[in-house]
Amino acid sequence: MAAVMPVSALLAGMMAIGPLAASDGQDGISWRGQPASISTDASGGYTLAGPFGQRHIATPAWRLQTASPLFDGLFALAQDDLQRDSVQAIRDDAFDHGQPIPCPCFETGAQWHYVWTRDLSYAVDLGLWRLDPARAKASLRFKLSELRQPAAAQGLYVLQDTGSGGSWPISTDRLVWFLGARHLLDDRAFAEQTYQALTHTLAQDRQYVFDSALGLYRGETSFLDWREQSYPAWTAKNVSFIAQSLALSTNVLHYEALRLAASLAGQRNDTQAALYRAQAQALKQAINTHFWRADRGLYMSYIGGDGAPFEAYDLLGTALTISSGVAEGERARQALAHYPVWPAGSPVIWPERADQPIYHNRAIWPFVSAYALRAARTVNDPARIAHELLSLIRGAALSGSNMENFELITQSTHLDDGALSGPVVDSPRQLWSVAGYLDMVIQGVFGLEDDGRIEPKLPVSLVPLLFAEQQRISLSLPGQRIVLVRPQSLRGNLLVADQRHRAGSQTVVTLKAITVASEPLRTDAPLFAPTAPAAPIATRSGTRWTITAGDKATDSKTVLYIDGKRHGVIDGTTIVDQPSAQPCFSATRLAETGLESLHSPSRCVGEISHIAGPWPRAWTAPADGRFKAVLRYANDHGPINTGITAAVKLLQVHCDGSDAQSLPLVMPHSDGQADSSVGTFSTHAGTRCIFSLNQGFNMSFLRHNAHYTGGQGGIDGPVNAATLGDLLITPQASDTPNP
Repeated sequence: MAAVMPVSALLAGMMAIGPLAASDGQDGISWRGQPASISTDASGGYTLAGPFGQRHIATPAWRLQTASPLFDGLFALAQDDLQRDSVQAIRDDAFDHGQPIPCPCFETGAQWHYVWTRDLSYAVDLGLWRLDPARAKASLRFKLSELRQPAAAQGLYVLQDTGSGGSWPISTDRLVWFLGARHLLDDRAFAEQTYQALTHTLAQDRQYVFDSALGLYRGETSFLDWREQSYPAWTAKNVSFIAQSLALSTNVLHYEALRLAASLAGQRNDTQAALYRAQAQALKQAINTHFWRADRGLYMSYIGGDGAPFEAYDLLGTALTISSGVAEGERARQALAHYPVWPAGSPVIWPERADQPIYHNRAIWPFVSAYALRAARTVNDPARIAHELLSLIRGAALSGSNMENFELITQSTHLDDGALSGPVVDSPRQLWSVAGYLDMVIQGVFGLEDDGRIEPKLPVSLVPLLFAEQQRISLSLPGQRIVLVRPQSLRGNLLVADQRHRAGSQTVVTLKAITVASEPLRTDAPLFAPTAPAAPIATRSGTRWTITAGDKATDSKTVLYIDGKRHGVIDGTTIVDQPSAQPCFSATRLAETGLESLHSPSRCVGEISHIAGPWPRAWTAPADGRFKAVLRYANDHGPINTGITAAVKLLQVHCDGSDAQSLPLVMPHSDGQADSSVGTFSTHAGTRCIFSLNQGFNMSFLRHNAHYTGGQGGIDGPVNAATLGDLLITPQASDTPNP
């Protein structure tokens, strides 16, 4: 086994190594002393050689002709990977006992032989809709389901796959399905299925995961679904926090789905069109209000359910925010410019975690780099376009496939770092990585947009690699050929379309060089954030609380948060006036670098009403105002990291003289007793309120999951249950936004 090299030593060495450049040659590169090269054969195929050994690539169906045999051959490699991912049957150990399921689908990769909603949908959006529309539609249809529970509202829904705490509504990014489906609506039958699934899924999410106080949708970050990697370590056993939190990427996916719903409803003269349009616009505003961190010039990856800001940023969320138009103008440019890079590429999360192995943490994911490339094209940033494009080329060349992920500093598929070694999971021909590479060539270099327009945005710095001394480069796709003509002058930093000439299926685009404002790549960011402190200790004296938080470490300070709002830096202990009847305190560490840690667990103290006994339960309000309701429970129907049996109930609140209020409560899989997500209701002093509990909805209700054999809620029937304890009622802080 190779000796473990500390990250600090790796970083010091790697920052001196430049990225792939034209000087590496047209048929090979070298990175960290490891070469990769390509040769062509008489039949039009290629042989790629590198640290992985050799791989022969058959003659590709879609031809790329540039000055670089390496670039051309890697496009053929991506096609070969895609062909291997195109199957007639899929399988997974957790479905149908691992037996093959007939499906002319895309499987997820060499190690993943199933179709997952998230992976598939991003891959289809990254261009697979264009290259194999029939297979794309078949794969997407596989992720739709009607219900098998007669008592629930019937309809067609998108599946949220197995995941954190028992899946939806802890993970809520299943709306990504529509990101892929939106490209395939020229098929009337598929378009009608899409509209049905869209309206039903949006309505369900609006009922169960929409936070009307913040105007955002709750749930986990899209794709970043290994909790300890990007959320506080304590969420490994407290998934309710994630169910209550709000994520940038997931909200942007809801925004895109609402925009699509408005468009499709308008085409059908559906009166809901105006409502969807208004909801999309309101969501865009809420995203910009709550996720934008002006002091960093970045969008936060997620915030707490109480609105607490987190020093956490992710590249996919940032890129989607820009390419969707949620971020506009100077804010979009800042968000990308302030997101840091390393010589090998851009990290999928930042800052990194020093206590977690390499996977999402300390990693480059090619499909995310492809979305970052799209964002860079949106804001016309030639330096970032080149950086992401070269990272994709280098990763494929040195690994001999379009891998799932790479370690951030070395761009290797494995770094020996003791207990933190990784990536801990990695797969060749990962579907969204394959799609990302193909999209990098088709849209990233040749500028073929989703609507058929050809809008190249090619950094001048890439001319030596792609053109060398040639005047033309070309791309041949089914029924279409694009030719880019090099301009006479290269004065500027970005090549864009000057003249277009179309003859039959061929479009010739003559380029011109322009100069656009481009900030330098951010290469000075610290790698790691400090670790989170323990939960604060709170002691009450009259109307005041003495708070002890953090430690006396010389390299960090402690920041105290009260009810989700930054109170300020404290020196170990501070005294605060009682901010609310039941205040919640959390803390972060502030490093000398200026980075904050993620939050500690919250310590909530003060007035709590415990309502026990059989349902319905009764309670009398002590004062006017809004109150928080939480259920003590235990859910042992699956492990915390997977399954489909998160318990979801509707708490019905009937207070005298007021309309009934319905509060969805989520009870994820737990390790013993836990607290549910929070619901809020309003009432008046002295009013008697009756609480009853109704059945909600979870993924086990979907007919598709009758095939699930990996746990409860599948083949043996739906399970939406938990062992219920006390109902906890507490006053809500007075400055918390009201629904």
